[in-house]
Amino acid sequence: MIPAATALVLYLAYLLVAFGLRSWLMNQRTGSTGYRGLSGTVGSARWWGGVLFATALLAGLAAPALQLADFVPAITMLNTALLNTIGVVLVLIGTAATLAAQHAMGTTWRVGVDAEERTELVQTGLFALVRNPFFTALLTTATGLFLLAPNPIALAALAVLFVAVQLQVRVVEEPYLLAVQEDAYRNYAHATGRFLPGIGKRPTH
Repeated sequence: MIPAATALVLYLAYLLVAFGLRSWLMNQRTGSTGYRGLSGTVGSARWWGGVLFATALLAGLAAPALQLADFVPAITMLNTALLNTIGVVLVLIGTAATLAAQHAMGTTWRVGVDAEERTELVQTGLFALVRNPFFTALLTTATGLFLLAPNPIALAALAVLFVAVQLQVRVVEEPYLLAVQEDAYRNYAHATGRFLPGIGKRPTH
């Protein structure tokens, strides 16, 4: 199969499983899909995090489709069989890690934050290694998809996703968890890396 077509198929499958199926399962178990929508005032860092996240997901979907339709050329130096193969491996690893992270979160899985909501602090499974395994898995998947369809739109989507994840974690989720979980999250964040094991630990005060 053409690499860009493979990227499109894998991306659609990822969206279906990681977001569609997960939302359906959450709704069956809790009566809620887990989506909390955009938060923060328009133009704030919190608001931009949500907007950029949605933009990155849509651009990531458009990138392989436009390359397949010859509207966007591939970056020649990156469009090699070796990098395409690495891309497939990263997508599969990222997808497996996404499902593992969602499984560990159980009914606490959320997209966005409701400041009035109180959820359990998950520290098991992949969360014993890093504080944000879902986002690590998502970026791993996105990197793999970029290597399968390495064009300027895919590169831009990956960059936007990286910025969106940083905003979501640092500006939205961490302050929320510190406010809600207090010392429990503070101690957890001091002992556990943000996206990679041992990297991005928070000070205790």
